[in-house]
Amino acid sequence: MQTSFTQRMAWMCVATLLSCSGPAWSLQLAPKMQLATGKSTVMALPADAVRLSVGNPEVADVMLISPREVYVLGKKLGTTNVMIWTKGGTTTVMDLSVGVDVQTLRDNVRELVPSEKNIRIDAMGDTLVFTGTVTDPVRLQRLMLLAEVFSGGKKVINLLRVEGSQQVMLEVKVAEVSKTLLDELGFEVGANRTNGGATYGLLSSLLGTGAGTASARNGSTSIKLDAEIKKGLVKILAEPTITAISGQEGSFLAGGKIFIPVPQSSSGGATTIVLEEREFGVGLKFTPTVLEDGLINLRVTPEVSELSQAGTAVTTSTGQVSVLPSISTRRASTTVQLRDGESFAIGGLIKNNVTEAVKAFPVLGEIPILGALFRSSAFQAERTELVFVVTPHLAKPRMQTLPLPTDTFIEPTRAELHWQGRMEGAPKATAPVAVPAQQP
Repeated sequence: MQTSFTQRMAWMCVATLLSCSGPAWSLQLAPKMQLATGKSTVMALPADAVRLSVGNPEVADVMLISPREVYVLGKKLGTTNVMIWTKGGTTTVMDLSVGVDVQTLRDNVRELVPSEKNIRIDAMGDTLVFTGTVTDPVRLQRLMLLAEVFSGGKKVINLLRVEGSQQVMLEVKVAEVSKTLLDELGFEVGANRTNGGATYGLLSSLLGTGAGTASARNGSTSIKLDAEIKKGLVKILAEPTITAISGQEGSFLAGGKIFIPVPQSSSGGATTIVLEEREFGVGLKFTPTVLEDGLINLRVTPEVSELSQAGTAVTTSTGQVSVLPSISTRRASTTVQLRDGESFAIGGLIKNNVTEAVKAFPVLGEIPILGALFRSSAFQAERTELVFVVTPHLAKPRMQTLPLPTDTFIEPTRAELHWQGRMEGAPKATAPVAVPAQQP
């Protein structure tokens, strides 16, 4: 009962205050205002204003320039509100958002890429949001650079999609020519004497026995001539085809892999051996980017690596000496711009190896003229030249089924295999299609 009496007294006091003379008090909300940083505007009021107040003066400046005009200046990114009291007793509350100058950015985008009509730019506080589609990755990259410069390091959310991502097919021809020349010449003179079951020789094994070896013996004296000339020519041709999406990397490798032991120290001080994988052979890495008007920007990195004869000697914990192989590499990197079907060549990957070795008997091998009988020499020259020919194409997937090499294979019958020696069966004859007779 006491609570009910208190509530009735409170409502009576409110009614008494509302019935007093004077203007009625009311509150209304104005539409939200959005303003760019550094931009100003003048807002018209429906009634004469008495005073006003801004929630955060650091975000915006608000000034009453006449009874019915309010000047608003955006100072800093953020949100605040403005309260305006009028003579009629009405209080107007307006939310104010100060953000990036999106309209200026939109105008710059139209000037940069006038053909792009599906780009939408919005501002959410201090964040720029890009939505829509663009026609190629290059224009997308330009838009993002413009957005970063315009936003002054603020956040940029990229929700743009590239219409129909282009695929680039790369036809590569790898041509390598290797020439080798080997020239060996040596003499061996021996005078063997046997004493108590032991044989003594003046010279022995200066040269290994090769294909061109001639020898003569007279009693205990022997003369051996070892001469050999080898010439070699090797031609290697590979034609790989690789396809990659514009902006993504594609690669191929024609070669092999080796595993090299690498010591690693653990936390306890013990040393463990880990096998590290290394690749060698003929390889190519490329990154295509489809530009405007069908132009293709191509970054190509060809590489040729091979196992070197000279390795690194390593002594194991058991005292054994093992030789770790080393890899010699030739690499080039370039960036070009081509159109569909145009080719370019990367050459100049030339390697010249010249090896000379001389073995001689001490003192006797240094005698002029006669010293040639007590020494041997070997000369080896190797020249390798490698050329890459690269041709890019704009690739489009086909809807029909692609033919396979196994489609035309016919398994031979036992008679064809054993009696005729055929690895594939004979194609079956197809029956002729009947043509309907023409009516007279």
